[in-house]
Amino acid sequence: MNYLNKEMKKKTNSKKIRISIFGLGYIGSVLSACFAKKGFEIIGVDVDPLKIELINKGASPIMEPDLTLLIGEAVDGKKLKATNDTNLSIINTDISMVCVGTPSLPDGDINYTYLKRVINDIANALLLKNSDHILIIRSTVFPGTLDLIIKPILLKVCGKELFKKIKLCHNPEFLREGSAVSDFFNPSMTVIGTYEKEIGHFLMSLLYGDISGEKIITDTNTAEIIKYINNTFHALKVSFANEIGALCKSLNIDSHKVMEIFCKDKKLNLSPYYLKPGKPFGGSCLPKDLRALIYRAKKNRLELPVIYNILPSNIIHKKNILKFITSFGKKNIGVIGISFKENTDDLRFSPMVEIVKSLIDKGYKMSIFDKNVSSAKLYGSNKEYLIKYIPRLSSLLTNDINNLIKSSEIIVIANKETEFLTLSGIPKDKIMIDLVRLNGVTNNKNYHGSC
Repeated sequence: MNYLNKEMKKKTNSKKIRISIFGLGYIGSVLSACFAKKGFEIIGVDVDPLKIELINKGASPIMEPDLTLLIGEAVDGKKLKATNDTNLSIINTDISMVCVGTPSLPDGDINYTYLKRVINDIANALLLKNSDHILIIRSTVFPGTLDLIIKPILLKVCGKELFKKIKLCHNPEFLREGSAVSDFFNPSMTVIGTYEKEIGHFLMSLLYGDISGEKIITDTNTAEIIKYINNTFHALKVSFANEIGALCKSLNIDSHKVMEIFCKDKKLNLSPYYLKPGKPFGGSCLPKDLRALIYRAKKNRLELPVIYNILPSNIIHKKNILKFITSFGKKNIGVIGISFKENTDDLRFSPMVEIVKSLIDKGYKMSIFDKNVSSAKLYGSNKEYLIKYIPRLSSLLTNDINNLIKSSEIIVIANKETEFLTLSGIPKDKIMIDLVRLNGVTNNKNYHGSC
């Protein structure tokens, strides 16, 4: 390990490696808690004082199963603390992971503002440290980002000699909101892109040696593109399943039976996870990464008709759901589940946020139940998205699901939360629109699946 100094070797042998994690959103919060659970000393870094305060109190800044427990244990065991001090974090750690957001620009390209800012801050802190440091980019970035954006900043600020002591890697994350902790400890694969295979093997052994799943060490460009390929295919699968659902419905065929058989082929048809007709896709990953891939493909004058039409297909599916809800001529509508999927409070690009906004604009009376969503507990970009689309959401939220059912003429089931599985007692005079196949087929003539 000639790329590490004696002090790093000593810490490696005694398992005292310390990690700083920049960006305490969904990915950073989960990584902080999970690496602390594995025994590493973690310093979480963020500019949001509320996130810092919550983590230092042992609370989670996001809604995610098991995360509050892990953060509480880590803070109590003095394995995790949060700060806004970049210099302190770099000087007192050996490895840094960057997890800041890379949102979309209006044209679909990637907004690197936050990434550039944090890399510049880290570079200036490395000047003060002036010793070996491993810098791992976990933010989703397009191929060439390490070469064309991150390296130039590090070289400009740190100079050639210090730059040689910085080991730069890309370690894409594959964590799904709602099951991120489980995904961390039980991944299908772990990928590290690096300029030196030796550092890749070192990090794979140190950070993920006891984690299951295939371990892949590759070049940085391949590591950078894989998340976009994954998410583009996931988005495609959702759209494909919904188009199959629309076709089957027109032929009076149960699309879920069709897709169940389709998914029996594990060799060619892959995972059944996304292949469930019903809701449009949403969230902060699939739309953003799909837009970025499309932007770059069009910039290169490529003709990719299937990929180019995934987003329009998803928009059409949302319009069809909205058209179906309004076709009954009822004005009182209750929505059960408004986050983009179950077990999370993330509202960003949730298809139900867009549908609810459209219904409000058309004069419908709305009532919403979602146990995971509280406007008082939303932070950062999640809160900004809410204010932009439904500024008065708090007045529409109810904690009483039975009252929502009683007061609504149409009930839209939009998330498959565990407690919703017992909603069989909905009066038969209520129109029920099920977007998630809650209880399967029913004889109730007022029960409708979107597909």
